[in-house]
Amino acid sequence: MITLLQTVTILLLVGWPAYNLVVAVVGMVGTRPGRRATGDASSLRFWIMIPALNEERVIHRTVTAALALEGPGGPPRVLVIDDGSSDGTAAILAAIDDPRLEVLSRKEPDARRGKGEALNAGYRRIVEIAEAEGTVLSTVVGIVDGDGRCDDRVLHEVGALLTDRGVGAVQCRVRIHNRDRILGLLQDLEFGCIANASQSLRDRLGSVGMGGNGQFVRLGDLTQLGPSPWSDCLVEDLELGIRLHLAGVRIRYTSRASISQQAVVDLSRLVRQRARWAQGNLQCARYLPGLSASRRIGTVALLDFVYYLLAPWFTVPLTLFVLAAMGFAVVGLSTGETFGGLTAGREAATWAVGLWAVVLVLPGLLWGLVHWWRLGDEPLRRCLVAGLAFPGFLVLGVFATWRAVVRHARGRRSWAKTERSAEAPVLPEIPAPREPVEPVPAEHR
Repeated sequence: MITLLQTVTILLLVGWPAYNLVVAVVGMVGTRPGRRATGDASSLRFWIMIPALNEERVIHRTVTAALALEGPGGPPRVLVIDDGSSDGTAAILAAIDDPRLEVLSRKEPDARRGKGEALNAGYRRIVEIAEAEGTVLSTVVGIVDGDGRCDDRVLHEVGALLTDRGVGAVQCRVRIHNRDRILGLLQDLEFGCIANASQSLRDRLGSVGMGGNGQFVRLGDLTQLGPSPWSDCLVEDLELGIRLHLAGVRIRYTSRASISQQAVVDLSRLVRQRARWAQGNLQCARYLPGLSASRRIGTVALLDFVYYLLAPWFTVPLTLFVLAAMGFAVVGLSTGETFGGLTAGREAATWAVGLWAVVLVLPGLLWGLVHWWRLGDEPLRRCLVAGLAFPGFLVLGVFATWRAVVRHARGRRSWAKTERSAEAPVLPEIPAPREPVEPVPAEHR
């Protein structure tokens, strides 16, 4: 006889691997080379904005990489917003001699008021230039974080999608370039495979989310949001995407081109970063009434918005249930206790523990195989090790979400910038990944 605990456990746990399987299949199908947009994008003019606060360890490679790009209408112009850096960022930028580079230096008290305010200042400068040149409608603004590296296809792929006048924004795939450690590879698994598959599915549903790295928006569509498109939200990139959806702007996702960024390889900093992202999702939940009332948001897309905006709240009761179920199973396995019929003794507890073990391990191994097969730039052994470590990575996310919920309930919003890892100062060339490549989610850390 199946007990209540077993029934609930089956419903809960079968859904998790089934969801991963569906998303993996949709993601793999969605990233196969298909019909490419063929319109003429040569009239588009690209600006790349790079917000920078104490980025001396990475800014040289990021800026020179952006300047090396080629777009359908020529190379982009680059605007770096130095948001009151106190390290060597300003000196490094001053040493880069290129007429296409402009540095907007902000000083306190205007500076250091968050990434959103830095982006707004840069946006207003680009609007000023575009209005003087009469190019507002043909200008596209891309956002690259201080650690971002676009591959050489990005501007052409984004331009191809924007030849459809119904498309106002594009989000590119995100990869991790310092994945020599397993923690870095786990984040590449998360962004390059799982987030890529989810975004590919959302591209079909009409609910693509925007990330800080690799988002491109028509300047004309940004002007619909006023002089300050970005806010002080902890996930200002995700919020911008929601506001664009509400304004009727279609957002596309491409896995054909990617932008890579640094992984956070310190556990405490990683938990802090993910807690900030989770708290930002909680802040964005205030848009759910507007999304529900909007005729521009389809029913399935709305369900997706509800899912990822409320997921942090669901994590708390779900975690409590999981811990209780595992506790009952372990005690039942060791003592044969049935807890008044809640479990069915030692045999049922053995069955439950085995099911939990399979469910926890199977999705990670699935995504490890997807990484090895679809991206082809890591050996199978490392991908399988990352897959086996994936449950632990999820546990870190649970800790981060609990922290986010507590902070949100207490009204705490301030966050320290995530420190970058040091990199070599010279960028010889950015190799294009073997597979067209990609949440999440970015920061003014």
